[in-house]
Parts: sequence; C-alpha cells; structure tokens
Amino acid sequence: MFGIGGGELILIILIGLMLFGSEKIPDIARTLGKGMAQLKNATNEIKSEIQRSADHQELNSLTRDFNREVEEVKSGFNAMVDQETQKITGENLNPFDVTSEINEAKQNIEDLTGPIKRQM
Repeated sequence: MFGIGGGELILIILIGLMLFGSEKIPDIARTLGKGMAQLKNATNEIKSEIQRSADHQELNSLTRDFNREVEEVKSGFNAMVDQETQKITGENLNPFDVTSEINEAKQNIEDLTGPIKRQM
C-alpha cells in the first residue's frame, strides 16, 4: 500500500496515537471517512454529468442524421413522382399544387350560375 511496509505502518500508527490520543483517533477516522465519501460522491456526479452530456450530444447527432435521411428520401420520392407525372401527362406538374383545379372548379360554377356575388 503506497510502498509502505508493515513496520513503517506500525510506526506511523504509534506516532498518531501519541500526537492525538486514543480518544480523538476515532473522530479523525470518522472525519476522514466522511471526506472520502464526499469526494467519491462529487466524482460520481461529475462522471454522470459528463455521461449525460455525451449521451445528449450523441442523441442530437442521431436525430440530425435521421432528419437528413428523411429529407433525402422525401426529396427523392417527390422527384420520382414529378418524373412519372411528367411522363404520363407530358406536363411539369406539382402533385401538391391544387390551385389550377380550384380555379377550374370556380370557372365551372360560374358557367353554371353566373358570377358569384357576395351578399352583405
């Protein structure tokens, strides 16, 4: 233990007994034990904080990678849909653009009923 032999350890204990007396040695040992426990708790808290930070960084990295992959798949799918739509119709249409259909429906209603007037 720390390069100290048995004889040296006994000598250190005897000097400690002479300096502090037999009544104060248990108090000193108790205080040293509490100090070591606090040091161990602080070390464990630091380790857990570092681990949480590392897990958080890893989670952010995984989330960012997942979102990037989803966006790539989505853009690839949209490109494929646009390409197939263009092959079928011969036009460059956006499948999510419905304004032309709405305008056509309005025109059909106006043809049937005349111009739509708002009542106030």
